[in-house]
Order: sequence, then C-alpha cells, then structure tokens
Amino acid sequence: MLKPLEVTITIDTEFSIAGSFDDPRKKPVAEPIALCEIDGKGHGVDFLLDTFNKYGIKSTFFVECLNYYYFGDQPMKSIVEKINKAGQDTQLHIHPGWLHYYKDDSFIDWSDNDSCAGRDYEELKRVFEYSIEIFERWAGKRPDAIRTGNLQADLTTYKVMSDLNIPLSSSIGLGVWKPDDGELWLEAGRTKIQDVMEVPVFTYQDKDLMGQVPAKSLQITSCSWPEMKYLLLKARRKGIENIVILTHPFEFIKKKDDQYTQIIRNRVNQERLEKLCSFINEHDQDFTSADFGSNATEWASKPLKNILYFKVPPIYRLGRKLHNFVNDMIWTY
Repeated sequence: MLKPLEVTITIDTEFSIAGSFDDPRKKPVAEPIALCEIDGKGHGVDFLLDTFNKYGIKSTFFVECLNYYYFGDQPMKSIVEKINKAGQDTQLHIHPGWLHYYKDDSFIDWSDNDSCAGRDYEELKRVFEYSIEIFERWAGKRPDAIRTGNLQADLTTYKVMSDLNIPLSSSIGLGVWKPDDGELWLEAGRTKIQDVMEVPVFTYQDKDLMGQVPAKSLQITSCSWPEMKYLLLKARRKGIENIVILTHPFEFIKKKDDQYTQIIRNRVNQERLEKLCSFINEHDQDFTSADFGSNATEWASKPLKNILYFKVPPIYRLGRKLHNFVNDMIWTY
C-alpha cells in the first residue's frame, strides 16, 4: 500500500518595499501585508494559523529576515513567535533588496537588486550570512531550508547554501521564474544540487488557446480548487510522494494600492485554502500534510524523481482564468 502523498503548504512571509525604491514618497509596509487586519481580525498569518489548526495541517512559513535593516527586530520577530507558538514550522526566506537600507562601509553600498541569481559568490554568501544570523535570533534555531526571493536562484546560490551547511532548499518554481541553467529545471520531487536537496514548488502544464503548453507552479492565488483537487488526485494515482504548494499571507485579502491603505477579505482565496485543508484532513489515507522542519533529515537524504510534463486538461485552465478574472475585477466578489 502506498504511503500518503505529502502535501507541503509553504507560506512566503514577508514585508513589502511597496514601491519606495521608485517613489521616495512611499514607505515600505510591514504588518498590513503579513497580518492583514480588518476590524481587528487578521486575514493573513492569523487566518492561516487558525485554518491549519482547525484541520490539523502542518505547514512551513518561509520568513524573510533582511527587512530587519529597515524595520528592526520588530515586527517580524513577533510574527515568527506567533507562528512557532501555533506549532507551525519556520524556515528562511531571502529578499536581498532589503539590504539597500543597510550601508556597510566595510563591504559594499548595497543596491536594490532583489535577486539571489547572478550575484558574485562572496557577496551572496554575505547576504545569506546576514539572513541566517537574524533568523537564528528570531526563531531560536538555525534554518533547515531556504527559499530565495521570487524563486530566483542559480548554481552559485546552491554553492553558498552548501558551504553554509543548509541541507534543504525550495527555491525553484518554473512557472514563476526559469533559471538559465538546465540543471535547475525541476518541476517536482527532490534533487541534490551542490550537496543541497532542492524541493521545488510543484509545476505542471496546461494548453493555452495557441496550443502552447506553459509551465504553471501550484499556488493558492492562481489555481482554482477544482484544478488543485484534480492535480492532487492525479499525483496520488501516479505514486508521487510529495507536492509543494506556494502562497503568501497577503493573498487572502485584496488591496486598493501598494501601501495597503484599504483592504478587504479575499473570499475566493480563503475558500480555496479551506477546501484544500479540509480535503487533506478528510482523505488521510491518501494525503497528509508535511513541513520542512519535521522532515529535514529524511528529505535531505532521500531524493525523489523529478516528474516531467505533468498535465491538466484545458478545461481547468478556462475555469481558472474566468474565476480569477472575476475575483480580480470585482472588489466585493
């Protein structure tokens, strides 16, 4: 009998530059993008934690730490403590662009470059060391896994992680960003790169109106529930052992502008997450939730086949496009 398919819901937990690099009148945004509070009720991190608790789901929050150089230890440290208190896993997320606010005369005048790809080894190693130091201070542990910002990574990124003894990464999602190096064109499974086990965001394909088959990474905000359910059931039939799903706290609200001055609950995305968690809970013979921290030792030592060209019927693309269009266009939908 096959063991249950492990569904790993990952949440990139970050603050926002919010256009301040381009317009100095704007300021970076902290709590509104992560806690997403409306009339005293949190629709971001708190909504996620409450939903996971309701259905007994284990998840991993990839927490961005370099925002420290603008906001200081608070408020992200309090969010990390909230996540840990709820029994969920925290790992490290890295957006180098925040170092623009840190003027380090001994090394470099940091630019607003936000990519972990295409950087010099020594510079990137410094970025990672800064991030790890802050994470350890906030989380009280060393990260088992790292996710690069915007899912941008190259072979140098993995060399740095390896040299810093980080066993796991989840820094590839071909539907979000495709690396130049073909060695990193991973759609699923677990693959060793530079002694680091990469566990990519699950990527699949559908056919568009032009007959092309674009890659699409599995995300709550862009994939309809019928599509997610189809993918999970098909993956189970094919004996796939693990699927990684990507989301962010801010995907569960809608905003009027990048300063989050007016927000409203995103009913569609909240219902998608509820249905996903309920499905895993109700079908525990076939599916289980799994986080990076609890499985770090096993995952780092056990590769899984990279499943290529995992396809869904075109009808799901049409349904997804229509549903997302309506949700995006109608504020109160």
